[in-house]
Amino acid sequence: MHVVVAGSHGLLGQALVEHLARQGHRVRRLVRGTASSSREIGWDPAAGVLDPASLRGVDAVVNLGGAGLGDRRWDAAYRETILRSRTGPTALLARALADVEDGPRVLLQGSAIGYYGDRGEEILTETSEPGDGFLADVVRVWEGATQAATEAGVRVAHLRTGIVMSRSGGSFGRLLPLLRLGIGGPLGNGRNAWSWITLSDHVRAVEHLLSAEVQGPVNLTAPAPARQGEVVGAVARALHRPAVVHVPRFALRLVLGEFADDVLSSQRALPTVLTSSGFTFQHPDLESAAAWVTSRRTRPL
Repeated sequence: MHVVVAGSHGLLGQALVEHLARQGHRVRRLVRGTASSSREIGWDPAAGVLDPASLRGVDAVVNLGGAGLGDRRWDAAYRETILRSRTGPTALLARALADVEDGPRVLLQGSAIGYYGDRGEEILTETSEPGDGFLADVVRVWEGATQAATEAGVRVAHLRTGIVMSRSGGSFGRLLPLLRLGIGGPLGNGRNAWSWITLSDHVRAVEHLLSAEVQGPVNLTAPAPARQGEVVGAVARALHRPAVVHVPRFALRLVLGEFADDVLSSQRALPTVLTSSGFTFQHPDLESAAAWVTSRRTRPL
């Protein structure tokens, strides 16, 4: 397939571009400014500029862009950045897909299980009601920004991604070095539920959804959500290290600000739509995921 990826230099986007290329797809990056080669398409989301004609002949667009949630403390200005960096570019892409002839008929749009808010032990599927809080509000607006593409008949799937277990990069990539040194441990009391997925399974799931006839919300999480302390403990065991140094809530708030509350929120999201569409996980349980994420392979996936 001919696939265009926005947000291609982030953790998920870079891994996806490399994976799709290895699988034989033609991949082009949507880049800010002027394209430097035939493997890029230029756009200016801040100015609302994207030539719909540049998407002719493309089969699908994957949009994984957005300001990092853990990149800095959430003050009012950064909360606005988080919102605008998701909704503006998404709406621009949706309008371009609606306007182009012979263009992409598939949009896989990044999203997050933050949609569900802090839900304790409740089992969450794609039909569950939205939750409360800043991220839940952001995700509702973010997913709604694809409306123009949906109305034009483009198949739109919202990739509600959970905690991504990666060997480097992202929030999990910051936790691994501490666990390797034996100085990591559960965050807060460790009892909140984490819906996780390995980076390897994430990119495989996105590739699967390029052709699977799925639209609407899709939880990109493994089928075995677990308590956060159990996730940390499984990784520590795979490293043959202890995981007894609890990081108290107040310390997390000092470092992360308001984002600490979302790190400590509880969501048991199941990948009901993904598994029903025929996807098979390489890492369906914590043991296999921990073994993968702690391996010393030179290739990221």
